[in-house]
Amino acid sequence: MADLNSLPLYERIQRKNGVKRAVEIIILFLLLSLLIYRLLFLKEHGLTWLLALLCESWFTFNWVLIINSKWNPVEYKTYPDNLVQRAIELPSVDMFVTTADPVLEPPIITINTVISLLAVDYPAQKLACYVSDDGCSLLTYYSLSEALKFAKLWVPFCKKYDIQVRAPFRYFSNDSLTSSTNRSNWEFHQEWKRMKDEYELLCHKIEDAAQKSRPCEFTGEFAEFSNVERKNHPTIIKVMWENKEGLVDGVPHLVYISREKQHKHPHNSKAGAMNVLTRVSGLMTNAPYMLNVDCDMFVNNPKVVVHAMCPLLDSNSEKEIAFAQFPQVFYDGLKDDPYGNQYVVLCEYTMHGISGIQGSLYGGTGCFHRRKIIYGLSPSHTVDLIDGKLAEDTLPEFGSSKELIKSAVLALKGNTNPSNCLWTYIRAAYQIASCEYEYGTSWGTKLGWRYGSAAEDTDTGLMIHTRGWRSIFCTLDPPAFLGCSPSGGPTVMTQQKRWATGLLEILFSKNCPIFGTLFGKLRLRQSLVYLWLIFWGLRPVPELCYAALPAYCIITDSFFLPKVHEPAFSLLVALFVIYNLYTLSEYLKTGQSIRAWWNNQRMLRITAMNGWFFGFLSVMLKFLRISETVFEVTKKDQSNDASKDDDDAGRFTFDDSPIFVPGTTILLLHLTALVVSLLKLQPLAHGGGHGAGLAEVLCSVLWLLCYWPFLKGLFGKGKHGIPMSTICKSAALALLLLHLCRKITALFAGGMGWNGARIGTVAGSVPD
Repeated sequence: MADLNSLPLYERIQRKNGVKRAVEIIILFLLLSLLIYRLLFLKEHGLTWLLALLCESWFTFNWVLIINSKWNPVEYKTYPDNLVQRAIELPSVDMFVTTADPVLEPPIITINTVISLLAVDYPAQKLACYVSDDGCSLLTYYSLSEALKFAKLWVPFCKKYDIQVRAPFRYFSNDSLTSSTNRSNWEFHQEWKRMKDEYELLCHKIEDAAQKSRPCEFTGEFAEFSNVERKNHPTIIKVMWENKEGLVDGVPHLVYISREKQHKHPHNSKAGAMNVLTRVSGLMTNAPYMLNVDCDMFVNNPKVVVHAMCPLLDSNSEKEIAFAQFPQVFYDGLKDDPYGNQYVVLCEYTMHGISGIQGSLYGGTGCFHRRKIIYGLSPSHTVDLIDGKLAEDTLPEFGSSKELIKSAVLALKGNTNPSNCLWTYIRAAYQIASCEYEYGTSWGTKLGWRYGSAAEDTDTGLMIHTRGWRSIFCTLDPPAFLGCSPSGGPTVMTQQKRWATGLLEILFSKNCPIFGTLFGKLRLRQSLVYLWLIFWGLRPVPELCYAALPAYCIITDSFFLPKVHEPAFSLLVALFVIYNLYTLSEYLKTGQSIRAWWNNQRMLRITAMNGWFFGFLSVMLKFLRISETVFEVTKKDQSNDASKDDDDAGRFTFDDSPIFVPGTTILLLHLTALVVSLLKLQPLAHGGGHGAGLAEVLCSVLWLLCYWPFLKGLFGKGKHGIPMSTICKSAALALLLLHLCRKITALFAGGMGWNGARIGTVAGSVPD
């Protein structure tokens, strides 16, 4: 027995990183050399030189943060077979699925995720699935009730024949019959055909219901959905299925929750829904571990729960590891990642690098949490403290529900006692799901998912790390979960805007990672990781400024880059070449194409100057108390905006949202600059030979290539064309910017005295 107990449940493997470190240091050295060059010749140049210095200083600081994040990558290998050999009793796990809008998040996607969770390889009596429907949609509930009927057939089928892909839409879309190891089995053929017929019938029912104004009659179990509004309705909790017999291979518990909403009470978006799920599940099943997934993130590896338990059940991790995060991997992604949102390289290098510090960031989906840590427990807390002062001080923060406090005591001690009858606590569940319950409690601050940011996942993970906990990043083959990545320009930009908004809200709050290091137990390097992520929201300012500099210099015949004949020009060339070869090598090593690398590089520019910029603006308006930030749900779709064989697959799409105005403005500025350069329309540079040169022209061409989708959009039609209203706004803004820059340049030259004669001549020669 001693030998069995000594078997490792997981292993931490340090990756070799010597060559990458050397290249990263070389790039940093070149960046610092460029800054020193700027400083040495600052007094001999004008405003453009100063702006370039400020922008490049920001880029250098950001590169330091990136080096910190990638410096010592590690990976974790789990040993589920050792867990079985140890004969450890597997703990219960509560699984959470969140959905908010049946239009943006079609129920067919949600039910596939739920079905895949119900069918995982784990004792069914140890599992419970809770679905949060923040849209209070009759269609969603009807779809779940029909999906439950199918699950009662699907779960035994999967476990009997060891089906690996347990989301039915994915299983039947592949060549599942011929590729199965049971393909020669006649009985399997018959059951496979039956399952496919049943799933097609399920899809047909849901599609028919979606076409109707009322999916079904408001009778029986559907009666509570009559006269409800999406943002104003009472609590609805339905115990849809109980595994009363405790069957190991049965269907786990399934509970539907739509929390109460009222116009006068803030609902705190996804974080509020997660906290209601935590409280209700704490009453009903009170599992010591919780898995949360988005409605589109289905289980792709049926043994994922066992794999997650390996690091969480290890004796050394009880007081160290808070959660196990699995990467977000996407299925049927468009070839060459045209929208730059499949994050293959980010997961492979940056996330593994972060794992080598204090642990993975919480990604908001595909994560296994310890319930007691969500309840506010720190590594220093012991059972004795929980019995004594901790219980006295902390438990009242859970609210007025005696049942919830009782379950919280058990959870904090690690002695959970799941109920055999979920309906026993239904009345108390309604109480703790009401919109007034959290008033006077610590939910959203010290307990549960944290409020105050649209990036509730990052904020909550930061809170956990600040208490001193670590986390791990688990990668499996096949991947643990698969989801659908947003496709189409408007959807991608909306998602990026929400992320930037939420991250900046964290930066300008008391939850800032700097405070976590100064007053908490957040490690310095982990704090720098969070700053690297949070600064995404600030990046649009230097990006937009740096993008406008080449066009401005060409039009005004000024310059911000060294001349070709100057030694410093070779510094820029070396920096450009080495950095791009470095990033390209990362894509090639992960199996990506050169086209995918380029798509990600240009989308980083587009995202920063459009989606992130509007996130920055929304936070600034919030702090000026002009408007509040809004949590915008990302549209989910099982099929991308075009099929893989379609010529339009991956082609950038637009709508009339103002989010595309900054990018269109930058494009028009560079088109104007190149025309001015080609036709030699610049004013003569004062003193001769010191105006815009080849470097500025090449930069302008590079920006034009980055915004090639926008250039095509100027002449495109329909969803692939930029609306005329956006073009007109951008043209007016471009003219205004040129006029303001001329005035600012003249004012700066007169006030600062740096090369004033030259700048004054240039500014005065630009026509109004």
